[in-house]
Amino acid sequence: MNATAGTPLLEEDFLAKLEKLSLLSRRTIVGKVRGTRRSKRRGFSMEFADYRDYVPGDDLRYLDWNTYGRLERLFVKLFHEEEDLTVSILIDASASMADGEPEKLRYALRLAAALAYVALAAGDRVGIFPFASDLALPLSPLRGRRNAPRIFQFLGGIAASEGVQTRIEPSLAAFRRAHSRRGMVILISDLLDPAGFDAALRHVAGGTLDAFLIHVLSPQELAPPLSGDLRLVDRESGASSDVSITRGLLDVYRSTVDGFCAAVRECCVRRGLTALFASTAMPFEPLILGYLRSRGLLA
Repeated sequence: MNATAGTPLLEEDFLAKLEKLSLLSRRTIVGKVRGTRRSKRRGFSMEFADYRDYVPGDDLRYLDWNTYGRLERLFVKLFHEEEDLTVSILIDASASMADGEPEKLRYALRLAAALAYVALAAGDRVGIFPFASDLALPLSPLRGRRNAPRIFQFLGGIAASEGVQTRIEPSLAAFRRAHSRRGMVILISDLLDPAGFDAALRHVAGGTLDAFLIHVLSPQELAPPLSGDLRLVDRESGASSDVSITRGLLDVYRSTVDGFCAAVRECCVRRGLTALFASTAMPFEPLILGYLRSRGLLA
């Protein structure tokens, strides 16, 4: 398993823990093949669900002759259909994601690897879609645990696009144009785009997509350990600003960050996404095995 910084994204003992989990989708997902996820849709598979009246053209193999013998009416047996899920993981690889300790992008890639492995182990399809100023070349959806090393290798090759400004809206619009089918979308991003995030999130909200946002920020962004006279340089635009860091200025900054996070949550509620927040200071295993399960992304 290749990864950034020459170390694996996930350890082998942690992969064994992930195999006990599964992704939870809030919607009925229509797959092209039968997988291990049971749908609410009715189809012809192995688990009986109900009956309905026969109509001309129904497959005669599914007529219930015992019921016909008692009631002299033709009924067709209905069964739960098992189907697979296509999971699209969108990863913000813009320059701002290289910030933080631990680094936000490394954290995001580990998150993506863990969620991808959970999906593969359950028989779902997984595609990886990096973006920065636009949607980058993706890894098309793969299925089966045997493809986990390929996905880990792809994730390990994703690097932050230094000097490139984040453009979330055109990136997600490009994804939706090319991948409009049903499925689950997991967006992992800091959402630090000068153009904002509201218009962007509409591209992965509602309709046939079951969308989750994992909003990733570093502890240094939440509560910067700064003081004195400093020159701050924007990693993406290169713009600089000379500031004198005071307690009052830090209070204003923290209030602004709180407002930003609250606006993200409000936007997700309004657009029908499930919003989850992750500081890179949160230990990784509790994030996956605890927090994401408590918030309904994993079970």
